[in-house]
Amino acid sequence: MLGLEQWAAAFAVGLLGGVHCLGMCGGIVGTLTLGLGPRTRGRLGSLVSYQLAYNLGRLVGYAVAGALMGGLGRLAVAAVPLEFAQRLLYGFAALFMLLLGLYLGGWWRGLARLEQWGTRLWKHLEPLARRLLPIRSPLQAGAVGFVWAWIPCGLVYSMLLWSLSAGGALPGALQMLAFGLGTLPTLLGLGLLAGAAARLGEQAWLPPLAGVLVLGFGAHALWQLFAA
Repeated sequence: MLGLEQWAAAFAVGLLGGVHCLGMCGGIVGTLTLGLGPRTRGRLGSLVSYQLAYNLGRLVGYAVAGALMGGLGRLAVAAVPLEFAQRLLYGFAALFMLLLGLYLGGWWRGLARLEQWGTRLWKHLEPLARRLLPIRSPLQAGAVGFVWAWIPCGLVYSMLLWSLSAGGALPGALQMLAFGLGTLPTLLGLGLLAGAAARLGEQAWLPPLAGVLVLGFGAHALWQLFAA
C-alpha cells in the first residue's frame, strides 16, 4: 500500500510542485529551445519531437537515480528483520512526506540545503552536458535531458532522498518516474507554450495546495503506521 501512496504523492508533488522549478528549469528549457535554431523551432512537429526527447531523457535520468537510491535504502535495512525494515521504511516515508509538504508550501526551507550537496556532483556532469551541445538530433536531445535530470534542484534532490524509503531499486525508479510524469505539463509547457507556463507559475495558490496535499499523504501514512 505504501508504494501506491508514495507514487500518488510523488506524482502530485511533480504536478503541483512543478512551478517550484520554473525559475531554474525555465532558463534551461529556454536555452535548449533557442539552441535548436529557427528552422526547427518554426516546425511544430520538429519542436514537439525535440521537447519530448529532452523530457524522455530527463525521466530516464530520474528513474535511474531513483533505482540507485531505492536500492541503497533497501541495502541499508537488509540486516534487520523484514517486518521491522518495512515499518522503518514506512515511517521514514511518512515523516519525509510531512517535511516535503512543509517545503512545498513555503513554510519550511530546510530541504533547500540539498542543492548544496548536488552542486558537487553537478561539477562533474556539467562539462558532459556542454559537450553534447549544440543539439542536432532528438537522440542527442535525449542525452542532454538525461544529464539535465541530475542538475542541483532542491525539489528533485528531496524526491531522491525520499526514494530511499521506496523499498528497493524498482520501487525507487517508479517513484521518481511518477514524480517526473507529474512535472511534464509544466516543463513541456515551458518548451512549447512559454507564456502559458509562466502564467501558471504566477498562481500563488499552487504551492500551498501542493504542500497541504503532501502533508495529507504523510499524515495518513503515519496514522496507518501507528494504527497497525
